[in-house]
Amino acid sequence: MTDMTERVVECRDVARTYAGDAVPVHALRGVDFELLSGEWVSLAGPSGSGKSTLLHLIGGLDQPNTGSVIVDGIEVTQLSEADLSDLRLRKIGFVFQAYNLIPVLSALENVEFIMQLQGVATTERRERALAALDSLGLAELAGRRPGEMSGGQQQRVAIARAIVTNPVLLLADEPSANLDTATTKELLDLLQTLNRERGVTILTATHDPMVMGYTTRQVHLRDGSVVASEGA
Repeated sequence: MTDMTERVVECRDVARTYAGDAVPVHALRGVDFELLSGEWVSLAGPSGSGKSTLLHLIGGLDQPNTGSVIVDGIEVTQLSEADLSDLRLRKIGFVFQAYNLIPVLSALENVEFIMQLQGVATTERRERALAALDSLGLAELAGRRPGEMSGGQQQRVAIARAIVTNPVLLLADEPSANLDTATTKELLDLLQTLNRERGVTILTATHDPMVMGYTTRQVHLRDGSVVASEGA
């Protein structure tokens, strides 16, 4: 297991404001947040609370107006676009509610795709992709395209793609949003195994109580501010 004293994420006085139709929208207001190596933390709160915004800032998909975001010791807010892309490519795995699989590629090719961008040799990336699919019970679906799979299967392929590069951090934005209860439980059991047995550090944005029940710590946001933190 990973050293639980290591900070994977540090957010200090983070604020994000967007231009609204009439008045600015304050998505985040001076948020302080830490994520330790080996944790599985949920950012919880209703729609509009700022949880997805914070997740996107940590993932380098957006930039704060003020404050600092540090991922694996790197100040994200100081990076160029090229360095941000490299950070996302090499240190962060993403799982989105829309899955974001490439429709014309098979499950195997989708999992291989990030490694292809990293320049991993063909034989190695094929072996690693097959192993990732097999570990998630998807070996028989390697040749299927996303349109030939259920929502739960697509989500598991998305997780295989996210973890095949052994990222420092796995970010999951509303991962249960398009899944029924039984499939959600399968997904959460899988994430729990990744967290407990492989030490994968996970940050999940959710308003689903079922997801929150699995995570080791729950950080609650409302109106762009952290209002409570529960758990270890």
